[in-house]
Amino acid sequence: MAGPERERTVNVELRHLRALAAIGDEGTITGAAAALHISQPALSRTLEQLESRLGTSLAERTTRRLRLTPAGQRLYEHAHRILTQLDDALAEATAGPRPLRAGFVWAALGRHTVPLLREWRRARPDVPVEVHRLADPEAELRRGTVDLAFLRTPPADDGVLHTVPLYQERRMAALCESDPLAGADAVGLADLAGHSIALCATACTTSTALWPAGRRPRHTFEVANVDEWLTAIATGEAAGVTAEATGHSHPHPGVRYLPIADAGPLTVLLARPRTATHPATAAFADHARRVLRGGAGHPLSPPQPSAPSG
Repeated sequence: MAGPERERTVNVELRHLRALAAIGDEGTITGAAAALHISQPALSRTLEQLESRLGTSLAERTTRRLRLTPAGQRLYEHAHRILTQLDDALAEATAGPRPLRAGFVWAALGRHTVPLLREWRRARPDVPVEVHRLADPEAELRRGTVDLAFLRTPPADDGVLHTVPLYQERRMAALCESDPLAGADAVGLADLAGHSIALCATACTTSTALWPAGRRPRHTFEVANVDEWLTAIATGEAAGVTAEATGHSHPHPGVRYLPIADAGPLTVLLARPRTATHPATAAFADHARRVLRGGAGHPLSPPQPSAPSG
């Protein structure tokens, strides 16, 4: 009796992965071909060859753009990680080990950022840390461009990332210094409902769902970055809701930060790939848990398990 059939070997080359990574990054064949310095027909043939070898569609073609299919999106993330690890290995062969890369959102960790990094530098001078401020740390973590990231919203629960809750921080209102509420010690959500609320595209911790149904702000609008967000608030055009760390990382002479008495806290998470992309990732995660859980002003209550968040 014949033994079990051997799994089919798929012949995928680095050029296939680079092609898919560029297509996912650029969103068009034109842009991806320019990024790779090859012709558009050559790139289209490479994508078709990859799809043929895998036996599945990786991109949906429209007249203007390409949209990755679910299978294409999964392979795109893997391709980025594989290519990044290959580039790191080649660089390490000549230049030595690279730094550990940590991703932060716009507010980083507020007052905890510098003490955390200084303590790591003192304890592990052999492993420097590069800090990268990113619009979407989760996406960059999945692509392998950073080794760990600090998040304030749980990532997708698909088994790729491991998350650990570190500490909780208060939600803060950001108000123009001349706003009648700016002199208070704290405000409530109802106090803010009469304001226009500016929402920052690079910080997704706030939405109208924070307010009770029927008592939500009548007007919200999105701005592209923290500078536009602060300007809208400082000029009195809007109010904002943000994490406590923002007041430490982005003080502004025209903006007053006040605690929101009736809004629940945010949990700061450390996320990293289940398959580490740097040998010091686990050590830094342990360091962050020790320093931040011991030094943060708002410890987790009740204690949270060290398990993936969904």
